Amino acid sequence: MNGNHEEWVVLVDGADRETGRMEKLAAHREGGRRHRAFSILLFDEGGRWLLQRRAAGKYHFPGLWTNACCSHPRPGETVAEAAARRLREELGVQVDLAERFAFEYRAESPAEGLAEWEYDHVLVGKLPADAVVVPNPEEVSEVRFWTEKEIADAIAADPPSGGFTPWFLCIRRRMEEEKSKENAR
Repeated sequence: MNGNHEEWVVLVDGADRETGRMEKLAAHREGGRRHRAFSILLFDEGGRWLLQRRAAGKYHFPGLWTNACCSHPRPGETVAEAAARRLREELGVQVDLAERFAFEYRAESPAEGLAEWEYDHVLVGKLPADAVVVPNPEEVSEVRFWTEKEIADAIAADPPSGGFTPWFLCIRRRMEEEKSKENAR
């Protein structure tokens, strides 16, 4: 949670229309309230995924592997603005991003008694070869490039999650579906 100050999220309906605002942690309690979020996928020039392991101090899903960066736009902030801000805060990088798709998901984090109910915008970018990733230790315990096979092997070795966050598994599944459709053309 960024320091000790309160963070607010944008509550949305099923079509991502703003319905209100709520303190971030409150939006994750008691089954969660649907709110706007984003997930950033970064790839290197060889197509490997840059993944981060969430810091042990994260308020939910600590210690799990996930996409390069994820968070919530603040009220009055666009998804693109929030994504650029969080990439700098979490990984110390600036990358051109393009929105690929959006989806809604729900996931429970029973150990912490919290839940995700997010309308998640997925943004994709290519990490420049000369980029220096500097993980913020309050957010990220480790970063690593993964091949598709390494991700699949990790999930197969430890089903159902392979040590990955629920939203990352949803995103990966959607990316695989898109790739299959492209290959079928």
